[in-house]
Amino acid sequence: MKRIYILLIFLIPNLAFAQIVKKNGLFHYKKVFVESDDFGPEYLEELENSLIKITDDSLVRLQILNDLGYYYHTRNLNKALKLINQGLNEATDLNNTYWQGRLQVSQGAILLRMEELELAELILKNAISKIPEAESWLLYTNLGYVFERLGDLGKAFDFAAKTLKIGETYRDQKAIAMAYSDMSNLFWKQGKFDIGLEYGLKSLAIFEKRGIKDLDYDFTLHVVGNNLVELGKLKQAEKYFQQSIQIGENYGFYNNLSDSHIALSELYVKKEEYENAVTSGKEALKYAELLENDFMIMRSYLAMGRASNAAGNFNAASDFLGKSIQVATPDFGDKYYLSLVYLELSKALEGSQQFALALEASRKYDQLRQDVFTDQANEQISLLQTQMELSQKENTIKLQEAKLSKSKILQAFILTLSGILVVFLFILYRIFLRKKRYSQLLENKNLEKEFLLKEIHHRVKNNLETISSLLSLQTAKIESKEFQAIMEETQNRVHSMGMIHQRLYQGENMKAIEMKGFFESLGNYIIDTFDASDRIHFCSEMEPLELDVDLAIPIGLIVNELISNSLKYAFPGNRFGEIGVRLVEKDNHLFLIVTDNGVGMTSDPPILGTGFGTELIRLLTVQLDGKMTLQAKKGTAIIFEFQLNKAA
Repeated sequence: MKRIYILLIFLIPNLAFAQIVKKNGLFHYKKVFVESDDFGPEYLEELENSLIKITDDSLVRLQILNDLGYYYHTRNLNKALKLINQGLNEATDLNNTYWQGRLQVSQGAILLRMEELELAELILKNAISKIPEAESWLLYTNLGYVFERLGDLGKAFDFAAKTLKIGETYRDQKAIAMAYSDMSNLFWKQGKFDIGLEYGLKSLAIFEKRGIKDLDYDFTLHVVGNNLVELGKLKQAEKYFQQSIQIGENYGFYNNLSDSHIALSELYVKKEEYENAVTSGKEALKYAELLENDFMIMRSYLAMGRASNAAGNFNAASDFLGKSIQVATPDFGDKYYLSLVYLELSKALEGSQQFALALEASRKYDQLRQDVFTDQANEQISLLQTQMELSQKENTIKLQEAKLSKSKILQAFILTLSGILVVFLFILYRIFLRKKRYSQLLENKNLEKEFLLKEIHHRVKNNLETISSLLSLQTAKIESKEFQAIMEETQNRVHSMGMIHQRLYQGENMKAIEMKGFFESLGNYIIDTFDASDRIHFCSEMEPLELDVDLAIPIGLIVNELISNSLKYAFPGNRFGEIGVRLVEKDNHLFLIVTDNGVGMTSDPPILGTGFGTELIRLLTVQLDGKMTLQAKKGTAIIFEFQLNKAA
């Protein structure tokens, strides 16, 4: 807590408390257990400390004061009432009728737990005209609690049914869940445990769908556990009680904690674990005394008395039950629980052989039971239950009729749409047939063009082969070694272009050449031409890469010249060696790398031979808008860089 207060000091004016933030000079309150339940047991103290900072936003103050009072009633009834009275004074000063009504609902909830049942009823009824019907379900819920405590279960059930009707009318899931929860509790008191369990589980399902574990969800877990205990499903019941206790401890719900420990005491009695039963009763008493709630204190003593009776410890039972009656006082409102005290007291007195006093306690029990479970109350509850079930069936029928009507409209729409789709599909089919015929025609023309193009490439290749053969014949008749070398180089260049056209008509792609295979064929051909296959190894370590024919021919000629130069000058004296060619595409650039591991050359080598090959390489590089780099370490490496879009 000290850390929280330090943070509050440093973060003003933005406030550290997660439920309140200040934006653009206005306070925004994220309402507890409505928008979030992501906080610990200290949330009320933090909220109360944050309230001090809010002096200029009256409506936010009223909302916070109402929530503080309502949730403090689970810990400290007197403090809760003080906070609500403060809120009522501020609402009265503002002449805000709506917030007067809201705060009166919380005031009534606190007073009924302080055993001020008549005053609570008066205040709650006074608030009815001040609150819109859509928000009045909490008011009627608390009026139901008043009459439940007064022993008028029929009237209590009437208010629960009213809460349910409001919830269904305005589609308020919290109101519906509360109504089912209260009905579950009332059915349990009547001994109708099966239907009580049914309504309790329906309530829990709605609460869990909301995803917020609040005071009322916690209470409903306890109610479901009560019904399970009476149905003999003790293991299941214990899980619900333990879950309720966990939530109660997390948020400081002392009222629910006391309730759940009382219920656990009842469960342990049925399991014949009497020591645990008394211990649970003492835990219930601890929270009831923290809350200063006489009703819970009285019930805690009742739980310990019942456990002692079951254990055969009648003197201890009489002592606990006597304290329960003493706390209840003669004008105690809740006759249901008071009747249970006298029932257990008659058993304890009978067990200790005080038969006259036991008879008197038994008569008191009968009298109180008759006051609570009157025939009129039973008839009223049965009638309300029947009306409610009938109303729910009528609603179900209306929903089914609405679904049937929608289904008919949907069927008509589907039939109409189906007819339109059939016509549309027929038109599409006709269009498809026309396009298919047209596509077939285009395909046939494309095949014809492809055949013609392949034939052209084939003839070009044949013509280039013819030229190469003529050059070879002419070379054989030339006696000059220098001219023979020139003719052989020219023959290789022609053959290089011929290989490209050969690959074009032999391959599937008529516009591009796969360069890796081309380099391997070209390199091995040139090496064979120089009669160096047994000493020079050629390799092309690169990924398969296709190039447009306009790029492939000049690059092929460059590679032809460089391989020829390597064979002529890099391996003097018939040395052994290796020539490599790689072509790599990266970031829209082509990198051509031609290497050998021969004797190497300088960065500005002297021109050997005619120099035509060197000039051809330079011209082709300029044509492709590229640049050339020479590296002469451990052989020779010549690197060309071409920009693809310009090269194309």
